[in-house]
Amino acid sequence: MSVKEQQTQDQVSLDQRALPLVEIFSAIQGEGANVGCRQIFIRLAGCDLRCTYCDSAHTWFVPSHALIEERAGDRHFQTVPNPVTTSQVLHAVAQLNRPPIHDSISLTGGEPLLHATTLAQFLPLLKAHSSLPLYLETGGHHPEALELVLSYLDSVGMDIKLPSVSGECHWSAHEAFLRLCDRAPVEVFCKVILSQATDPADLDRLSTLVAGVNPHIPVFLQPVTPIGTGRYTPPPTPAQVLAWQAQLKARLSTVRVVPQTHKFLGQR
Repeated sequence: MSVKEQQTQDQVSLDQRALPLVEIFSAIQGEGANVGCRQIFIRLAGCDLRCTYCDSAHTWFVPSHALIEERAGDRHFQTVPNPVTTSQVLHAVAQLNRPPIHDSISLTGGEPLLHATTLAQFLPLLKAHSSLPLYLETGGHHPEALELVLSYLDSVGMDIKLPSVSGECHWSAHEAFLRLCDRAPVEVFCKVILSQATDPADLDRLSTLVAGVNPHIPVFLQPVTPIGTGRYTPPPTPAQVLAWQAQLKARLSTVRVVPQTHKFLGQR
């Protein structure tokens, strides 16, 4: 096979792989360990959770078209039919990172791991075409799917869903997920949403879970930020946050309180 024929075959292979997306854009990360960092966000569509505080309900289903930002931060978007081909995603990432101002690529959602089989084919190509580290933002409840992509990731931000706050309950899946991350050569941290309704018993179970895997895994407490959600979940009081951080610090070495800073900055 000639070089030209191989290139044509590779292009066809790229175009046959596709991902259901909501959007691709450049922004400042507002949560967790990467707060303040500039990232390229690849937001996948579809979520199997229905958290009561969700501020991204528009990602629960696959839209007919995805939005792709043309230049980093200009908020001018192309509209592209879903699913979006691998070659289109790679081109968008390359365009957004000119000049190279980004610290990493965020694979977010929705729940990205609903598309783990396709991501397992796509992520090696993304790593080959970009030198940026890959960061996965996930609900942390699909350990089997994580195994398909974990070797391609550099860091994982895992949500732990407190039943009293989210309405979801996935303790055993969270534990299996966190153990996989802890055993892998990736940076991992946990994010936990707090509201006035947080049950301290949930926090005891949280600290037992994380300490049982590795008490040095950082935990970020995130008071619910009722800005631009279209719904209202009462945030915790300052006294509650202080008490709950102290409760977790009894077992865990790193417990930080960080609000959703991107909302205060008016970021996507």
